[in-house]
Amino acid sequence: MPDIRTMYLQVLQVLMQSGPEEARSYSSTLKPLISSMLPEEVTLLHDRCMRELTGPARPEDALLYYQQSFQILNEAISFCTSQSEQSGKEPSRRFTGRLMQDSSYQSSNSKYENVLQHMDSGIALFDQEGFLSFANVKLGQFLGLPRKSMIGRTFYELVRLRKLSRGMRKLLIKLHREMFVYRLPFQEVLDEKGQHFLVTAKYDEELDGDILISVKDVTDFKRIEQSVYYNDKLAMLGKIAASIAHEIRNPLTSIRGFIQLLQPELLRLGKQDYADIILSEIDRANDIIFEFLNSSKPTAPVKQKIQIASLIKEVVLLFESEALLKGCDIQLSESDPNLYVWVDVKQIKQVLLNIVKNAIEVMSDGQKEHGLIRIRTIKVDHQVWIYIEDNGRGMDQKTLSKLFDPFFTTKEDGTGLGLSVCYRIIKNHGGVIHVESEVGEGTSFRIQLPLN
Repeated sequence: MPDIRTMYLQVLQVLMQSGPEEARSYSSTLKPLISSMLPEEVTLLHDRCMRELTGPARPEDALLYYQQSFQILNEAISFCTSQSEQSGKEPSRRFTGRLMQDSSYQSSNSKYENVLQHMDSGIALFDQEGFLSFANVKLGQFLGLPRKSMIGRTFYELVRLRKLSRGMRKLLIKLHREMFVYRLPFQEVLDEKGQHFLVTAKYDEELDGDILISVKDVTDFKRIEQSVYYNDKLAMLGKIAASIAHEIRNPLTSIRGFIQLLQPELLRLGKQDYADIILSEIDRANDIIFEFLNSSKPTAPVKQKIQIASLIKEVVLLFESEALLKGCDIQLSESDPNLYVWVDVKQIKQVLLNIVKNAIEVMSDGQKEHGLIRIRTIKVDHQVWIYIEDNGRGMDQKTLSKLFDPFFTTKEDGTGLGLSVCYRIIKNHGGVIHVESEVGEGTSFRIQLPLN
């Protein structure tokens, strides 16, 4: 016959695997074994068994198991207390009430709560009535709110707090729709500062109707993931470029030379247009090869100090006439004249030209009656953020996920290398390029460059 400790461990294992109902029916086998024990002895046995079982568990899971085990322990204590009274034993302490009132379990509970408070993930627990019953320090930091000010509030009360930023309020409303209404188990979100968060929700029956939310900052992970992904792409591109670019340029040079020799004869025959078309297409092929080589062989930026406002103004002047011809306006907001950056002027100019040119081309498709491109700069901490926003047709999430991939393009005559080069240039400057877009609403590029 198994000993008391083994049986008690089995009951607790059933609790963790099958839930409280199954464990309670199984715990009836314990009664003959614990009938002669004092409540204090049962408490000590329970504590030792729980420590053994929850040792490898995550802190949030361990706290949940402890909370679920209280009812089983209360029943065991009540049974032992009644048996003690019938046998005339005088327990040193009566256990009548919830186990949470016992100092030893307050200590255990406090230990796990202390661990939760100092986790690098934000933790929130909403009860059945929708009130926030627990929130740790990290969650308060993510939301920019004092932790104690959130406890006891409903979700709707939280989003109305005046200290909550507008961007975070919009994000929370979106999360409420996805996770509380549609019951999605996880959601990846991006805040107004460009940080990536993985939000997970637990709706298990084990929580008795409560909802456990976990928020993890995965910005660094996403940055590493994207860096590895694009480095692999560029490595592949470099191998292809090294093997074929030189071989393609040689025959193009020969064709161009012979066409130029034939130009007088073609002019005499009235076929000069053919020569012009051939030469134009050869130049276009050479441009593609140049972009190809440029995107596959990253060059270190030659930096110099420049006023960011003057660089952007120069780019806008280059496109003003083309934008007017295609029925769209470029709106340049006033920026701080004291904002200077150390950059390779040619490379950053190439990035700005590429993005603005794409915006003009997208809005000239006739889907919008009046196209508008807004360009603005702001200083955020030790960075300058350049926003280039349009009200064009926008992009879906599938297109966005491939936007910086080499050879990916949505244009009929595009090479798919322009934005790939832009991404590499900004990365080589120690910056970040981020895109947000919504179909039918437009697209927003945000370029983040370090000031020093």
